[in-house]
Amino acid sequence: MTWVFSLASVFVVSLVSLIGVFTISLREEKLKKVVLFLVSFAVGALFGDALIHLLPETFEQIGSRATASLLVLFGILIFFSLEKFVRWRHCHIDHCDEHKQSIAAVNIFGNIVHNLIDGVLIGASFATSVSLGFATTVAILLHEIPQEIGNFGILVHSGYKIKKAVLVNFFSALVAFAGVFFALSLQKYSASAVSYFLPIAAGGFLYIAGSDLIPELKHETKPAASVGQLGAIILGIAVMAGLLFFE
Repeated sequence: MTWVFSLASVFVVSLVSLIGVFTISLREEKLKKVVLFLVSFAVGALFGDALIHLLPETFEQIGSRATASLLVLFGILIFFSLEKFVRWRHCHIDHCDEHKQSIAAVNIFGNIVHNLIDGVLIGASFATSVSLGFATTVAILLHEIPQEIGNFGILVHSGYKIKKAVLVNFFSALVAFAGVFFALSLQKYSASAVSYFLPIAAGGFLYIAGSDLIPELKHETKPAASVGQLGAIILGIAVMAGLLFFE
């Protein structure tokens, strides 16, 4: 039953990635305004996730603070290198307009790492007890809603059509199944292994939010829009902080 509960839970969590379908009916002009809000929200959600959830969990599970900090920096370097590689593949001139595509690629990679961790956590929790497994699933489910809203906004902002953004989000979410198989196949080692994924994911989220998304938001100079962006960032942080009450 552990396998059944784990796989069913991951499937339910993966369905959250389809949240972008609710924007299909929006007109292009209205969608652009919504996307700018979602990108701002994503900045807050990514910073909040990294600093409020992933890093505290990392320092708790990894005894050495130096090791944890180095892994965060390693995560930043991985995402920096990935973006450099993606842009090198697309850009061979001094001024290249493919920056948004590289943002999307780096975000997808970060989402995949995050979903892999979610799968490992769900599998490891159900391997411990059914009650712990369901509790972990609910926590991750609540956590995924703002995360997937932000991911969808980033992809649409990067030029993806709504349907493509939804599908990419969904297939990225399915990586969580690999996490479940990893956790249940290697129950003895999964708990310690996931500890080293957390700071890498945190470093990636800090890099995406700070290096890619905030510079994109600086292009908007209208006072009202800037205030709206700041409000959306604060809302993203607040949502992630609010999830502490469910942990």
